[in-house]
Amino acid sequence: MTTTHAPDDLVIHPRNLRFEADEAHQRWWLNGDAVATAWHNALSITFPAGETFFIESVRRFQRDVPDELAKQIKDFAKQEAFHTREHNEFNARVEADGYEIASEVSRVEERLAEARKQHPVAQLAMTVALEHFTAIFAHSALKNPDLMEKTEAESQRMWAWHAIEEIEHKSVAFDTYAHVMRDAPARKRWSIRCLVFLNVSRNFITSRWIETRRLLAQDGITGWSARWKLLGYLLGKPGIVRRIILPWLAFLRPGFHPWDVDDRELIGEAQARYGFQDEAVAAE
Repeated sequence: MTTTHAPDDLVIHPRNLRFEADEAHQRWWLNGDAVATAWHNALSITFPAGETFFIESVRRFQRDVPDELAKQIKDFAKQEAFHTREHNEFNARVEADGYEIASEVSRVEERLAEARKQHPVAQLAMTVALEHFTAIFAHSALKNPDLMEKTEAESQRMWAWHAIEEIEHKSVAFDTYAHVMRDAPARKRWSIRCLVFLNVSRNFITSRWIETRRLLAQDGITGWSARWKLLGYLLGKPGIVRRIILPWLAFLRPGFHPWDVDDRELIGEAQARYGFQDEAVAAE
């Protein structure tokens, strides 16, 4: 029987927090930077529908896994449900800032509708891949809080809260997949998760690139100017994607596990920085 390989003392805390717009809220809320704002707005647009998909794909196997992992799935689902709620609120503010995002939301939902036609284990593997993306972006964000140092306080807190919880539950989908596939040869488990990961990675980066450029176009930033500015943000300075290349590659290593890197110290630092409490709470 397989079980979770998370640290023995790991606790996944569903923090039922709510975040409001700052009084001095700006359209370019992230450091006053149009490109940084557009990239994170594009990410936020995907979260409500995407995290609902994650919950579905993992909870489908909750009754089939060991009790310890089943408890982690329960807390994972609570965290993702809170994230869904808060990003819906955040996306409403993006719309209030004058951005048209309904078409982008529809595209995300259409892609997920196609994903739901896949085998349940394939859907779980997609979630494993995307949860690795969220975990390594979260690690980078908490390790480099200066990336948002000139950002509205409440937006900083919301994104930091999300990052904290993505780190806490980063192995739940992975361990569920390992349990579901426990009778398959190790090489088959590895090859399937890596092939799915490579496909998901391509789609993820391509889709966020397109969505970010569409948002930038609404600010009058188009053509090669938009391309070079976005490329610079992702791969140059500050290099949001460049910073995650090595942990991205780590996923492809046979024997990889999300907790090969225990980065819970980042959680403690962020909680102290933003004043978050550690109490586990029940979903409303």
